[in-house]
Amino acid sequence: MPKLGVNIDHVATLRQQRHPSTLDLLLAAHYCESAGADSIVVHLREDRRHIQDADVRSLRKSVKTRLNLEMSVASGIVSLAGRFKPDQATLVPEKRQELTTEGGLDVFGMKKRVECAVERLKKHNIDVSLFIEPDIKQIRAAHQLGVNIVELHTGAYANSFDRRKIKGNLKKIREAVICGHELGLVVNSGHGLDYNNVCAIAAIPGMYELNIGYSIVCHAVYVGLKQAVKQMKALIDK
Repeated sequence: MPKLGVNIDHVATLRQQRHPSTLDLLLAAHYCESAGADSIVVHLREDRRHIQDADVRSLRKSVKTRLNLEMSVASGIVSLAGRFKPDQATLVPEKRQELTTEGGLDVFGMKKRVECAVERLKKHNIDVSLFIEPDIKQIRAAHQLGVNIVELHTGAYANSFDRRKIKGNLKKIREAVICGHELGLVVNSGHGLDYNNVCAIAAIPGMYELNIGYSIVCHAVYVGLKQAVKQMKALIDK
């Protein structure tokens, strides 16, 4: 069964609304790990709307599992990643006006910029993952850049409510996983996954890790963070 990476960006979002000292991000990460999370995920955005530099620095010291840093290919962010040295860096597209990441990285169209970021991160012995659409062309482009991990954007699947569209998007994801494995890649997935739609993705043979944040943080309002993580973990392990 796939591993679970818990994204705690929205714990930081809540913290940033008021006094920064009222919410302890390190404690949130600890609760997630103690409840079974296999990695902690944070996105250090250029606009610093939730996760701050100090958060990444502190999490690097305290996380007991793996720290997965989502980030753009911007030179300044890549430099910071080199200093913080997360276990993994996941390169994602980024727009200032977006509420959340809206799609996969266009590796094929941004090859030079992505390649530069990948090479710089690898020099610091950081595992590099590319967040891409479940598209064969993008997977092959990622492989050509020498990364060993890809994360498939599951937004189209998660936002589909018509049965035919759901089946079609699941088919694309399955085919992408097969393609990734044939190229020797570790294949993860994430975006929009929740307690209602995660099982079908978790059941795909060869899926290594699912990265989930918003739905877990929302559910934690009702049941607490530890229980929210445990319940998601149980669904993935079905």
